[in-house]
Amino acid sequence: MPTQLAILLSFPTEKRFLSLIWQMILAKDIAVAESRDNQDELWERISRDENMRYAVVECYHSIKFILTAVLDEDGKKWVERVYEDIQKSITEKKIRDNFELNKLPLVIQKVTALMGVLKFAETPELKKGAVKAMQDLYDVVRHDLLVVNLREHLQTWNLLSKARDDGSLFSRLNWPKDQELKSQIKRLYSLLTIKDSASSIPKNLEARRRLEFFTNSLFMDMPKPKPVREMVSFSVFTPYYSETVLYSLDELRKRNEDGISILFYLQKIYPDEWKNFLARIGRDENAQETELFDSSRDSEELRFWASYRGQTLARTVRGMMYYRKALMLQTYVERIEAGDTQAPDPGNETLSTQGFELSPEARAQADLKFTYVVTCQIYGKQKEEQKPQAADIALLMQRNEALRVAFIDIVESMKDGKVQTEYFSKLVKGDISGKDKEIYSIKLPGNPKLGEGKPENQNHAIIFTRGNAVQTIDMNQDNYFEEALKMRNLLEEFYYDHGIRPPTILGVREHVFTGSVSSLASFMSNQETSFVTLGQRVLANPLKVRMHYGHPDVFDRIFHITRGGISKASRVINISEDIFAGFNSTLRQGNITHHEYIQVGKGRDVGLNQIALFEGKVAGGNGEQVLSRDVYRLGQLFDFFRMMSFYFTTVGFYFCTMFGLYYWTISEILALLTYVMKAAPGNLKTSTSVSLHSKFFVFHVSLSSLLCLYSFYAVILKMLIGYSCLDLTVLTVYVLLYGKAYLALSGVGGTLEDRADILGNTALNAALNAQFLFQIGIFTAVPMILGFILEQGVFTAIVSFVTMQFQLCSVFFTFSLGTRTHYFGRTILHGGARYQATGRGFVVRHIKFCENYRLYSRSHFVKGFEVVLLLVVFLAYGYSEGGAISYVLITISSWYMALSWLFAPYLFNPSGFEWQKTVEDFRDWTNWLLYRGGIGVKGEESWEAWWDEELAHIQTLGGRIMETILSLRFFIFQYGIVYKLQLQGSDTSLTVYGLSWAVLAALVLLFKVFSFSQKASVNFQLLLRFIQGITFMLCLAGLATAIALTNLSLTDVFACILAFLPTGWAILSIAGAWRPYVKKLGLWKSFRSIALLYDAGMGMLIFIPIALFSWFPFVSTFQTRLMFNQAFSRGLEISLILAGNNPNSAI
Repeated sequence: MPTQLAILLSFPTEKRFLSLIWQMILAKDIAVAESRDNQDELWERISRDENMRYAVVECYHSIKFILTAVLDEDGKKWVERVYEDIQKSITEKKIRDNFELNKLPLVIQKVTALMGVLKFAETPELKKGAVKAMQDLYDVVRHDLLVVNLREHLQTWNLLSKARDDGSLFSRLNWPKDQELKSQIKRLYSLLTIKDSASSIPKNLEARRRLEFFTNSLFMDMPKPKPVREMVSFSVFTPYYSETVLYSLDELRKRNEDGISILFYLQKIYPDEWKNFLARIGRDENAQETELFDSSRDSEELRFWASYRGQTLARTVRGMMYYRKALMLQTYVERIEAGDTQAPDPGNETLSTQGFELSPEARAQADLKFTYVVTCQIYGKQKEEQKPQAADIALLMQRNEALRVAFIDIVESMKDGKVQTEYFSKLVKGDISGKDKEIYSIKLPGNPKLGEGKPENQNHAIIFTRGNAVQTIDMNQDNYFEEALKMRNLLEEFYYDHGIRPPTILGVREHVFTGSVSSLASFMSNQETSFVTLGQRVLANPLKVRMHYGHPDVFDRIFHITRGGISKASRVINISEDIFAGFNSTLRQGNITHHEYIQVGKGRDVGLNQIALFEGKVAGGNGEQVLSRDVYRLGQLFDFFRMMSFYFTTVGFYFCTMFGLYYWTISEILALLTYVMKAAPGNLKTSTSVSLHSKFFVFHVSLSSLLCLYSFYAVILKMLIGYSCLDLTVLTVYVLLYGKAYLALSGVGGTLEDRADILGNTALNAALNAQFLFQIGIFTAVPMILGFILEQGVFTAIVSFVTMQFQLCSVFFTFSLGTRTHYFGRTILHGGARYQATGRGFVVRHIKFCENYRLYSRSHFVKGFEVVLLLVVFLAYGYSEGGAISYVLITISSWYMALSWLFAPYLFNPSGFEWQKTVEDFRDWTNWLLYRGGIGVKGEESWEAWWDEELAHIQTLGGRIMETILSLRFFIFQYGIVYKLQLQGSDTSLTVYGLSWAVLAALVLLFKVFSFSQKASVNFQLLLRFIQGITFMLCLAGLATAIALTNLSLTDVFACILAFLPTGWAILSIAGAWRPYVKKLGLWKSFRSIALLYDAGMGMLIFIPIALFSWFPFVSTFQTRLMFNQAFSRGLEISLILAGNNPNSAI
C-alpha cells in the first residue's frame, strides 16, 4: 500500500467527517484571504484547529493518491513533478512565492469536477468527460497556479506540453474499479462538494437549531446500532382525552376579543413557513387565506399546517410516525448495502434513497419493529355524539396506516328486563373504506376508570403495545425525523453497562418548542432546558436518583408490566403519576439513566395563568408524594447520601420553599408566648423582662442561622442540578421580617442596641448582616448561568442571561415561587390535590383584571400584602442604627418579592397598561364584585360564588385547626401597635388591649349600619338614610373632638388602621375555616360582607397603580417590548397581533 494511503487511513474516518467538511471550507477561505501572509503564519492559522489540519492534509494526500492510481505514465510524471515542487517550496518556505494561492478555489473546482465523474461506473461518455476534466485541471495548475521556474525540469514540462497540444495527455485513464479506491473518491468528493449546501445556513431558526443539535449529537457517545431486523422492537404510547386534535376552519378564523384569529397569529409568527406552505400547495406566496377555503384539499392542508404549529394530537402523531419512516429508510438502505437483488442499483446514487416508502419489504420490517398506540379513552363516546374530535381522529388513522387507537367502548343491553352495562377495551385502525377496523376487543370486569383519569387511560391500553420497550409520549409533544434515526442507538442502551443493574428506564432529553412565543414562554423553556440537561444529567449520574418526570422516557416494557405497570392510578395520591413510575422502578431494583444525544419536542404553557395552573398542579402532586408510602420506602432503603440527594431533588425542594414561607408561624407563636409571660406588658426596664426577650432573640437568631446552614446545603446541591434557589430568599425574608417586627413592637430591639453600644458588642449587626447576605440570594443565578455556559458557551450565556434580566425573569421566578408554595402547603394541610386543565392554546390575549384577581388572590396577593404590612411596621417602629440606608439594604429583596407577588400578573399581561382595556377591566371588576351568587352561579360570574369555592378545600377537623393556628399570627399586629399609640402614653396594662377590641367592635357595628341592605327595608329607606347620615356626622365629630382634646393624633388613626386590618383578616380566616358552625350561628352573611370589603380594598390597592401607569402610552409600548422581545428581534410586528386584524383598529 502506498505511503500516502497509509497516512490517509490513519486519520479519523467517521465521527470527524462532518467536522472535516466544515474545516476544509474554512481552510480554503483562510488560504485565499490570508494569501499575503508568509507560510508559517498561514500554517499556524490552519493548525489551530486539529480537524482543519486533518482536512487539509487528507485532501492533499487523497488527490495525489487518486491521480496516481488513475493516470497513465505521463500523467503520473506530471503529478510527481507538481508535488515535488510543492514539497520543495514548503521546505524552502516559498509556498507563497511559487504558487498563486488566490487561484486555489479554481483548482478545487476542477478537482471536484473530476471526482464527480470518477465516482460513477465506467461508460464511454463518462470516460471522455473524465479526460476533459483532467485536461482542464492540468491547464489551471500549469497556467494559473504555478509560478515556479520551469527551467529546472524543462524536458518533462516540454513532453507534457506536447502531449497536451496533440490531445494525448491523460487519454488512457485507468478507471477506478477497486472498491477501496472508489470509496476514497467518494469521500474526497464529499469533502469538496458538501460545502456548497453546508455554507448555506437556513434562514429558519428552528431548522438551524435542529441541524445544530443533530450534528453535535453525532459526536456524542452512543451505542452502535444493530440492523433493523435485529434491533429491539418497541411501541410508542400516547394518552389522549378530549384535547384539540385538529384545528377546524372555524377555530382558525374565529377572532378573540382583541380581533386576533389563530391563523392570523400563525402567519405573523411563522411568515417564512407560511410562504413555504403556499408554495407547497401550488399557491402564490401573496395569496390570501380566504382563497384556500374554496378548495377542500387546500383547506384540509391548511388545517394540518396550523395544527402542526400548535399543541395538538395531530402534531404528536406526525412526530411519532417519523419512527416508522426512519425504520423504513434504514431498512431500505441496509438492503442496498447487503446487495439485495431486488434493491436498486447501489452505484446509481439518485436511486439509492428514493422510493423507500413504497418498498413493501421496508414497510413490513418497520411494522414488525414499531407500533404506535394512541389511547383515546372516550373515543367511542365521541363517535356516538358525533364530536369533531372523533372525525379528526379517524382522519389521522386514514393518513397514518400504522396508527392504532385504543378506547373504552360502553355497551348497554337488556337482560331479564334490566339494563346491563358492559365495558370493552378495544383497539382499532383505519381501513381503506374510511371506517374503523376493529383489531382487538377485550371485555372488562367493570368500569376501568376507578382512579385518576390519565393513568387509568394508560392502564387499560398497555396490553395493546408490543415489543420489549415502550416510549411514553404526552399529547403535547413532537418528534423530528433526524432524531428518529437515532432510536436504534438509544434502544441498545438497554444492553450496555450502566452500573450494577441494567437500565429499566432510559431518560430522554426534551426541547421546548414554545419558547419563542413570548418572554414568559422563553423563561419556561430555559427553566425546562436547565432541568432536562444539567439537572437530569447529575440526577442520573452520579447521584442515581433520577426518576420519571414526563413522557419522553423509554421503559423496559417486560420489566414494568410484570412489576405493577407504568402508571399508578389511585385517586388524589397519584395525581402526578409520572414520578411514581420512577419510584416504582427504583424500589424494584431498577436503574434509570439519562441520555442527551436524542431529543423529543415538548410544548409548555405560554401564558402566566397557564403556567401558574401547571405549577400549582405539580406542587399539589408533590404534596401528595410527601404523604405516599413510596417516598417513605425510598427513604428507608436509600443510603444516607442517596437519601439526601433524593430528598433535595423531590419533596425537599418544595418543603424548603414552604418551610421558608411558614417559619414566621414559629416566630410569631414564640413572640406571643413571651408577651403572655411578661409580668408587665411593654415594660422593658425589669431584668426579668429583658432576660425573656433576650432569650427569645438568641433563639430567633440561632434558629435563623441553623436554617441558613440547612438551606446552604440545599443551595449547593441545587446549583448542581439546576433548580432555582429563590426559596432561600423567601425563607430569610420571613424569618427577618417577623423577627424584626417582634423586636420593633416589643421595644427590645432598641434596648439591645443600646446595651450593645454601651458594651461594644457588635453581634447584633453581624447577625443582621449575615441574614442580609443570604436574603439577597447570591446563589440564585448560578444554576441557569451554568446551564447556559455548558449549552451555549460563555459569551452567549452572558448575553442570554442579561437579556432575561432585562425581561424581568427574576420577577417571574419570584412569582412562581409563591405559586409552588401556596399549592404545596395547601395540599399538606388539607390534601385534595386535583388535575388542573391549563389549556394549550396560543395565549396573546389580554387577561381581565378580575380573572387574575380570582386566580392569585389567596396564593399571592394576601401574602404580598402581609409582607408589605410587616415592612411598614418595621419602618414605623423599628430601630436601625444605619437609618434609611440600613432599612433599604435589609428590606430591598423583601419589597421586591412583595411587589412581584402583587403586580407580576398584570406586568406580564398583554395590553395590561392600555387605557381602554383598563377601563373595561374596572367595569368588569365592579360587576363581578356586586353580582350576588346563587344556585348555578359560577365563581367567574360572582364574588360570592368564588369566595365559597375558595373555602371549599377546608373539609377536615385537622385542617380547620391548622388554619386557625396559622391565622393567629395576625393578632400580633394589634397587640403590639396599640401600646405604641400616643393616646395611651406610658400605660402598659391589658386594659389598653381590651379597649382596642371595644373600638374594633364599634367599627364593625358602624360597618353593619352603613352596609344594611335596603332591600330588607323598602318601607324605611328615608329613615335608614337619615340614620346613616347622622351616624357618619357623629363619627367625624367624635374623631375631631378626640384629636383636639386628647393625645390622639392622625398618626394614631393610621396606626389603628394598621393594627385592625390584620385582626379583621384573622377573624375572617377563622370564620372561613369553621364555616358550617358559623352558618349555624347565623353570622355568615355578616362575615361575608366584611370579606367583600377586604377583597374590594385589596383589589383597589392593586388596580390604582395599574390605572395610573395606563395614563402614559409609552408604558404600554414598553410592556409589549418586554413581553415579546424575542419576537421583535426576529423582525416580527407584535403590535399587529395585539391590535388584531381589524380594519378599525387604527381609528
